[in-house]
Amino acid sequence: MSYMGMMLRVDLSRNRITEESLDEELARKFVGGRGLGAKLVFDEFDPAKDPLGEESRLVFATGPLTGTRAPTSGRFTVTFKSPLTGLLTYSNCGGFFGPWVKRAGYDVIIIEGCTESPSYLLVSDDTNEICDAGELWGMKTKETNRLLEKRHDGKVASIGPAGERLSPISNLIMNGIYASGRGGIGAVMGSKKLKALVVSGDQKVQVADEKRFDRALQYANALIDEEPITGAMLRTMGTASLVQMMNMNGIYPVRNFQQSRWPEEKAELTSGERLGRLAQGRHGCHMCPILCGHMVNLPDGREVTSPEYETVWSLGANIDNSDLFSIVEGSALCDEYGLDAISTGAAIAAAIELEERGKISEGLRWNDPQRMLDLISKIAHGSGIGADLASGAKSLCERHGAPEVSMDVKGLELPGYDPRGAQGMGLAYATSSIGGSHTEAYMIAPEVFGRPKELLDRFATRKKAEWVVDLQDLCAFVDSLVLCRFGQFAMGSDNYAELYSAAVGTEFDVADLMETGGRVYNLERLFNTRAGSTVDTLPDRLLDEKVRSGPAMGRTVRLKMMLREYYALRGWSKEGLVEDWTLRRYGLGGRST
Repeated sequence: MSYMGMMLRVDLSRNRITEESLDEELARKFVGGRGLGAKLVFDEFDPAKDPLGEESRLVFATGPLTGTRAPTSGRFTVTFKSPLTGLLTYSNCGGFFGPWVKRAGYDVIIIEGCTESPSYLLVSDDTNEICDAGELWGMKTKETNRLLEKRHDGKVASIGPAGERLSPISNLIMNGIYASGRGGIGAVMGSKKLKALVVSGDQKVQVADEKRFDRALQYANALIDEEPITGAMLRTMGTASLVQMMNMNGIYPVRNFQQSRWPEEKAELTSGERLGRLAQGRHGCHMCPILCGHMVNLPDGREVTSPEYETVWSLGANIDNSDLFSIVEGSALCDEYGLDAISTGAAIAAAIELEERGKISEGLRWNDPQRMLDLISKIAHGSGIGADLASGAKSLCERHGAPEVSMDVKGLELPGYDPRGAQGMGLAYATSSIGGSHTEAYMIAPEVFGRPKELLDRFATRKKAEWVVDLQDLCAFVDSLVLCRFGQFAMGSDNYAELYSAAVGTEFDVADLMETGGRVYNLERLFNTRAGSTVDTLPDRLLDEKVRSGPAMGRTVRLKMMLREYYALRGWSKEGLVEDWTLRRYGLGGRST
């Protein structure tokens, strides 16, 4: 099997590190990554307890394909209860950290407790140690990563000043480039006084059936090469290639979702095409044939990572800023300080609208790139208005008496797709297990790109619930393997089932795959129900305010009809609770509350 067969448990409070055998039955039912992480947190942590408390869990989980030769297999997930939303949350990240966890000999690292002083965790195939991080506390992520990489010759994941200050919109940065964002993982690390993890080792990841795995690899790589999105668009322009297409379709949120389309000249100024002309070469994650990453030189000569689509939008159109270099600089600052760029841009946009409404008086305005950069620094250090913004958009708007200004679902700020122009995306947002996320069912694929099977009418609601359920279950399985979502533009369920079967040495078909994905999704729902979250809805703006111009003019999200059908398909009650018979179907026991 392609598992290492071992888990590492780290109790920071007791300065104790122990090894445990990976439970084969759990691996069979929950696979790895997102699924296994959810099960471990579910079993070990009370959903009602404080996510920043000593008993909270952080589960770093690889999957059976992590570190193999499977395309895009450089990923892992971190699972935790979010201090931003109170939900069971996972963050899926690429790069090289995940494969190096397996090279160190482990499938999973479970972290609990809290050290008395700043520390970092060293994990390798010959020693595991909790080390002093006093000299690192206060450092930005790039400096931290560079120092620890040189000291230990390993791969590093670290938090920045925002995580140290327990900002619920803080994240984790791998090797200075790759971000594990969304939900406040940086704050959970900071609450444990854990500055970083360093992993290294030389162990090999084996697969059960090499010949079968090779055949599956060849087919998967051919599909990725032949698909225009993965074989050309993402390779040349990265995810920022989406800017002009989303804008053209009236799905591009502007000024905190007050509009859904930007003037064409502004969209072009921040487009993937424009970024592509500034790009310096390509880079990608472990075993990635797509290589969607690029580097960009700033006017002062610094080379930084080219921002992703979500960052280009959140620091661009969302605050009506068309200054491309300020967006690139803002993205680099978010990485340095350890901030989730989506949540950061959303908090700034919400603050500007609060200023428009007379709720605050900070001199904020749209299209002020220098002030945006200043605010990012203030958020990271908790100074001035930054202390307010560092708590996230929902908390900010509630505190100033205008909760309707926050564009979030269940406390997690929405990404850069206005669902009034894509009804299925609206349902996916509302029912996402972690809150306002586009990744659990990327309905933009069938509603705009016509992938993986057909182009759907994006303004229609018919059958959208069926699509969302299927995509959520498929994505839950892919996240448990763990592979990159971009492969889903080219690969189908049968390709994933075949790769998994060859890697672990078992017969596993599409029906098994969807069953596993459904089990993971329902487990997450069960945890969140017990944590007190049961309402699936969208901001009133998206439900009640019609788009005033552009391709989506006159549209709102017609959620109620889709939601009823979705609950029925899921086997949930009219209130959104998992029915007992559904729990028994997936082997999750009984009683959803």
